[in-house]
Amino acid sequence: AAGRSARAGAAEVAVMPDHRIRRAVPGDAATLASLAAFTFTETFGDSYPPADLQGFLEETYSVERQRIILGHAGYAVWLLERDGVAVGHVAAGPCGLPHPEVAPGDGEIKRLYVVQAEQGGGWGGRLLQTALDWLQREGPRTLWLGVWSENHGAQRLYARHGFHKVGQYLFPVGAINDLEFILRRPADAPPR
Repeated sequence: AAGRSARAGAAEVAVMPDHRIRRAVPGDAATLASLAAFTFTETFGDSYPPADLQGFLEETYSVERQRIILGHAGYAVWLLERDGVAVGHVAAGPCGLPHPEVAPGDGEIKRLYVVQAEQGGGWGGRLLQTALDWLQREGPRTLWLGVWSENHGAQRLYARHGFHKVGQYLFPVGAINDLEFILRRPADAPPR
């Protein structure tokens, strides 16, 4: 199917007959909160005791927290929509990962999720590329992300986009600490 693309940072980045990627705005906070909680639970929900998962979701994906992120000039979130329903998202902003080589001005892919029913169609890669383009809109810079150590599919996606493991840390969800890998893509990485 033929699609079209717009320049990085535009409100609507990609359109297919039934899919589109668009920049989220503060009015999308409730949609983003619901989608983020759903995709996290769909992906990792069986890994945590119910109370730990619920507490994490309420803190991390509250509507108010999403509204703050969406209103912050240094952050950007894009929604993947199918027939007007949000089925994926990617968030980007300044790097906050615990690695000694993170420098001021470095960017980070904060999260990337696509509902399982929509996976396998290349939409995760399109969302990722949209965020990468935005992070580098003023020129190349070092980019980072954190990924669960057991999420091999995501690690392969990130490797195809030039990211390599440079560290690890523990990511708390309630009383559970997940091993997360820290991946980095240097500013001089060849374009994809």
